[in-house]
Amino acid sequence: MTSRQPEPQSDPTARRRISSTPVLRAALTWGGLIGVVLVAASAGVGALVAGGDGALSGAVGASVGIVFPALTAVSILVGNRWYGSPSYLQIFFGVVLGGWLLKFVLVIVALMVLLNVEWMVTGVFFWALVAAAIASLVVDLIVMSRMRLPAVSDVELPTVPPAER
Repeated sequence: MTSRQPEPQSDPTARRRISSTPVLRAALTWGGLIGVVLVAASAGVGALVAGGDGALSGAVGASVGIVFPALTAVSILVGNRWYGSPSYLQIFFGVVLGGWLLKFVLVIVALMVLLNVEWMVTGVFFWALVAAAIASLVVDLIVMSRMRLPAVSDVELPTVPPAER
């Protein structure tokens, strides 16, 4: 007579992979690649429009426009590292909210500093920043539309039928 041993239940605090991680990593990878292309293109256009100062302004504007949206994805990935711990939600929202507040302050300080330097060509900087923001949104949209995620994720279904519990 064979008695069926219940399968060992996994530790609920064990670290598991969150379904948003591949999406965020893909968005960061593609955003970085598009960012490099955009920085080069903005520097080229800036050089044509306003010489060396325009090239530098375009490169800085595109860099600011690519780096700051990426900080949100990075903060979510850092917060996800505590997935499975009992205080995951508190840590996650603390990291993400702290990242947003830090980013908010950094954007204000960066814009105040950058717009007051003598070599900054504000028109080139502005349009490079706008182009980078649009490119970041397009990359996020394409990555999200191409990823195949289940409708319900990060849920562990029971492995033992109800009659045997």
